[in-house]
Amino acid sequence: MHPSIPILQADRLSFGYPHPPGPLLLEQFSLAVGPGVTFVCGDEGSGKTTLLRLLAGLPMALAQGELRIKGVSLADHPERYRQQVAWLDPRDTALDQQTARQIFASLPRSHPDFDPDALALHAKGLSLAPHLDKALFMMSTGTRRKVLVAGALACGAPVTLLDQPFMALDRPSIDYLLAVLAQAARHSGRTWVVADYERPAQLALAGLVQL
Repeated sequence: MHPSIPILQADRLSFGYPHPPGPLLLEQFSLAVGPGVTFVCGDEGSGKTTLLRLLAGLPMALAQGELRIKGVSLADHPERYRQQVAWLDPRDTALDQQTARQIFASLPRSHPDFDPDALALHAKGLSLAPHLDKALFMMSTGTRRKVLVAGALACGAPVTLLDQPFMALDRPSIDYLLAVLAQAARHSGRTWVVADYERPAQLALAGLVQL
């Protein structure tokens, strides 16, 4: 990691769910993420997914703090900020009626650096060809997750957020994704933030965040 030139900067993030009220999941949390792959690890309920949603710039009630990507502030320029984030939430049901092909076709509108060649490569590596014209709700958990991971990886955004990307994947797909992240770990101008229970031992990381 290069802390002097962070790609993604989070300052004093705080968030807690109002119903039922309880302790804050994140309190005065700050993070500076440079190029390469950073893992966010923690137990169930520790706030991994919540942190990714905050970093993605999603509107979340009661959220506090400041977020910037390459100097672009979420508060001042929300659209420009979100264009620089690749994030397809695996828990979001909003895309369930769309096919993989439709989801992929929509991404260039929100991500100007979307790379169709990268999409073709990831779709092949994750064995998605038989599933492109299926709606998400018709897919297995693993296939659904592979569609969203492939789309996020192809966005070409400075920041790519992946939430438990290995869950329910077959072994060849896990190996492919590990190879993609190993290559990403050497990238000098983009960052990947991955949330999971534990880090893959064989993957070189730019940073590790324990929640």
